[in-house]
Amino acid sequence: MTIAFTFPGQGSQAVGMGRDLAEAFPEARAVFDEVDEALGQGLSKVMWEGPEDELTLTANAQPALMAVSMAVMRVMEKGGLSLKDKVAYVAGHSLGEYSALCAAGTFSLADTARLLRIRGNAMQAAVPVGEGAMAAIIGLETSDVEAVCAEAGKGSVCQIANDNGGGQLVISGATPAVEKAARLATDRGARRAIMLPVSAPFHSALMAAAAERMREALADVAKSAPAVPVVANVTVSPLSDPDEIAARLVEQVTGRVRWRETVEWFGKNGVGTLYEIGSGKVLTGLARRINRDLKATAVNAPVDIEAAMKALV
Repeated sequence: MTIAFTFPGQGSQAVGMGRDLAEAFPEARAVFDEVDEALGQGLSKVMWEGPEDELTLTANAQPALMAVSMAVMRVMEKGGLSLKDKVAYVAGHSLGEYSALCAAGTFSLADTARLLRIRGNAMQAAVPVGEGAMAAIIGLETSDVEAVCAEAGKGSVCQIANDNGGGQLVISGATPAVEKAARLATDRGARRAIMLPVSAPFHSALMAAAAERMREALADVAKSAPAVPVVANVTVSPLSDPDEIAARLVEQVTGRVRWRETVEWFGKNGVGTLYEIGSGKVLTGLARRINRDLKATAVNAPVDIEAAMKALV
């Protein structure tokens, strides 16, 4: 059965994540040490001990989540997993796309950590705090949410940031426009419209300055063709050319994370099993809601790795 690996995005972080891996596996500990060194920061201490508000900072959460995903990957590779031999595609949700590319060998671990630190800082700096917002809209079709965004965002910015599937869409943009769109969505039958506790309007046109910063950063980093194709967030197409991958990563900063379509693409292209590599189980839950025919499994604890390796190697 064809297999794809997926990698989680922001929101999957939790204090303590990865500590059990570091204690159980020297190769996992080596990942956390290398990320700490690349960033010149004791990020692993923040991951394992908190405080939570420091871990949740975008500039910390992004490389931290990648580090946990790569710790899992290194343990599985040490156990005999060959990504190229066993896995057809990789994909990641937002920052998870960087984890996927690191796992597939496009970027080194140290470079991926540095790229995500740059990305987190640039996204935070792009819009003054309070001027941008995000909201989750539950229970409306994509076309209905697009219409609400168009109406609320006249003369401003309001757009779909994440199409997560399972009837959940996240919108992003200028605070007044997003607040208006949330009210309109409720008026038009959304089950819920929830303003999200985020520090910036991610995946919206307001992130243009961050996109330019990532264009510069990605131009300067060493890139290799991935061992297996990455299904890009913004195009829902499998990519293997490093320059095209970099261009899509730049677009991703201001563009929509098309996760529902990504999971649907897997189902249409022969993938029967998804493994979510890293912290939490968010993508596993989404996959089960989007396509119940897919077998989805989260792999983040030592016991999960043991079970996955029995199936994969």
